[in-house]
Formats: sequence, C-alpha cells, structure tokens
Amino acid sequence: SWDWNFIWRDIAAHFRLAALDMLGFGLSEKPGNIAYSIFSQADFQEALLEHLGVSEAHILAHDYGDTVAQELLARQNDGALSFAIKSVVFLNGGLFPELHRARPVQKFGLTPFGFLIGLVMSRARFRKSFDELFGADTKASDEELDAYWALIQEGGGRRILHKLLAYIPERRKNRERWVGALRASSVPLRLIDGGADPVSGAHLYRHYREFAPNADAVLLDEIGHYPQTEAPAAVVAAFLDFHRRHRRACV
Repeated sequence: SWDWNFIWRDIAAHFRLAALDMLGFGLSEKPGNIAYSIFSQADFQEALLEHLGVSEAHILAHDYGDTVAQELLARQNDGALSFAIKSVVFLNGGLFPELHRARPVQKFGLTPFGFLIGLVMSRARFRKSFDELFGADTKASDEELDAYWALIQEGGGRRILHKLLAYIPERRKNRERWVGALRASSVPLRLIDGGADPVSGAHLYRHYREFAPNADAVLLDEIGHYPQTEAPAAVVAAFLDFHRRHRRACV
C-alpha cells in the first residue's frame, strides 16, 4: 500500500480511503507454507471492507491489484460480492494475460529453481531490475528504492518472492472469468497506463482501447510501470476527471 503514498493526500481530499498490504507484501505476514492466490487476496479485501462497515466503494488498483479487482468485479457480476463496486480505475497491470510481458526474473521464478531468486537478490540487483520498469526520467530515487527494498525484506519476504508469482499462471487459467468481468461490468471503468512500461505499457493501452468500443483509457507516454509514483499529479488529475465525468453514475 506504500505505492499510494504519493497520491494519498490529494485523493483523500475527495474520498474516504482504505488500503491494505496484501498477504505476502509490505508489512503483512509472509507465510512460506501456503499457496498465494488472487481469490484469497480478494477475500481479504472483502473482509477489510466488512470490518470497516463499508457497503459500497470505488476501486483504484495497480498491477497485482488489478487482477484482484477483476475478481471482485466477477463476484459482483455473479451477485456474490459483499459490497457494491461503484467504479474501478486500473493502473498498469495484467488485465489481459496474453499481453503480459513477464521479465526474465519472473520467468525464472516460475521454474522449480525459483526459490533461488530470494537467495541471490541484493539491493543492487533489485535496483537494476526495478529501473527497467520505469520511464527514462522518472526512476525511483535512492530513498524510494530503500523503502521498497525494506518492505520486500520485511518479515522474511525474500524467501517467498517466487511464490508471489503464482498470479501469472493463475491469470491464464482464469482468463475467461477475469477478462469477462471487464466486458460484463456495468460500472464505469478507466485505465490510466504508463506507456513506457515494458510489462504492461502502451501495448496494453492499445488493446484496451480495441477491447471495447467505448473504452475509457488515458496514456501517459513517458511513464513506466508505476504511474502513481512516477507521475502522481497526472494520475490524480486523470482519476478525479474520471469521477467528475461519471459523478451521476458513481455517486
């Protein structure tokens, strides 16, 4: 949830916000003896909102969280969600598994030797792989990188890095459900996409625009995989513009 730090205050001026570190991420527990699943992560999101007494919500999602949001949309479409989704804004993520361009380290992480990633990962290696995801002029500062690196290591997180990659085959297996959730959804959707992202950049934007005749998408050309940290003002502007446009449908 630290990813939202750069835009939190500006969006909090307009909305009541809630975010959690998903299981295996950030400051949450990182058990090594479980299978990490998008379905379980969606369960936790439902449980959080139930705990907070929230009956309806707008969703802003990124990366792994995009897929969790798709599962929540699928549950709503099935009439099986415990709260009402009023709208969803997606940032860069694997909305369409066939478009996801996994990095070499991710591909290795899915092999039987994937556990080695955590053993050999160092701050320098993390910096190199992390930089590849950013725009040329918007890379994370040393201070920001230190924060990300500390969160990865928190609670022994390096030992489960390969386990978190289970979402990649899980996306392929559940493509019909999760891509279908986008097509069947009756609530407003928007994609805000950093076009310089090698994983889910301009190629995702183009496909999303073709996916639905009236697809709502915003392209940030020189921005990479983390629009909310690389171009926070642009993300806030696009997010609030979306809500102004759909105020009658969303309120």
